[in-house]
Amino acid sequence: MDYVVQTNGLTKTVKGITLVSNVNLHIKKGEIYGFLGQNGAGKTTIMKMLTGLLIPSKGEILLFGKKLTETNKSGLKRVGSIIEYPIFFEHLTAMENLELHCEYLGYYDKKAITQALELVHLKGIEDKVVKDFSLGMKQRLGIVRAIITKPELIILDEPTNGLDPIGIKDMRDLIRMLNKEYGITFLLSSHILGEIEQIVDRVGVIQNGKLVNEVSLAEIRKQREDYIEIVTPDADRTAYLLEHELRISNMKIVGDRRVRIYDVTQSQSEITKILILHDIELEEIQKHTSTLEDYFYRQIHGGEIIV
Repeated sequence: MDYVVQTNGLTKTVKGITLVSNVNLHIKKGEIYGFLGQNGAGKTTIMKMLTGLLIPSKGEILLFGKKLTETNKSGLKRVGSIIEYPIFFEHLTAMENLELHCEYLGYYDKKAITQALELVHLKGIEDKVVKDFSLGMKQRLGIVRAIITKPELIILDEPTNGLDPIGIKDMRDLIRMLNKEYGITFLLSSHILGEIEQIVDRVGVIQNGKLVNEVSLAEIRKQREDYIEIVTPDADRTAYLLEHELRISNMKIVGDRRVRIYDVTQSQSEITKILILHDIELEEIQKHTSTLEDYFYRQIHGGEIIV
């Protein structure tokens, strides 16, 4: 298998606290890989180790098949990244910041800077001082900096932070275009699971510093289930009636107020009719298809979807 990123037993401990533990990560060439995890799960720590910003306590990192070490960081020349918020020299213009970045990398192509600015719809701001940029504009400028050299791997930590809905869609389209047209591999994280679901090929679920699972989105979609969800203050009696009046057994009570019916052979109208006849108070009844968010919660909470 041709992996752009592979880690073996990757571990990071700070002052006796283990932030990341024994992570074996596999990111294939040409894919868009998404990190799923709650705040503090270890996503950013892993990304910082992959970009050389943090040194692992144990384990190894392979970039493009070669080990990343303190004395051998050549693989990082093929990587672009935004970790947390992009930092710039605030008193310099956008162009001056980008030129400094390119000079640091030994990359001298002003045309590439102009092209990258056009890609993220920032053309015309070259001479504007960065301190006058909004958060969203700084985020876009960070993307420009990450893609100028057309790296083979781009690592983005919460790339849609500070963007409005149009900006989020533009970012999604940009990532797709760079992936398809230039073959760039992406590792990205986002707390907006709906966004991740629209763009990634595969996900890694991180919990308490450990990699819980790696799975393709196609495999998750195979596991999806349609279900009818009923919201009612009398969930126990509702479940009893469904079982005894409609012979429905494939269902689950979630929390105190929700009943999920996985036997969708019964029509929603028939279920509603029976419950109303028995004076069940219905706040909501709706058909759903399980999502990446449902999968994430099942992984994190040991099989239960917490609502």
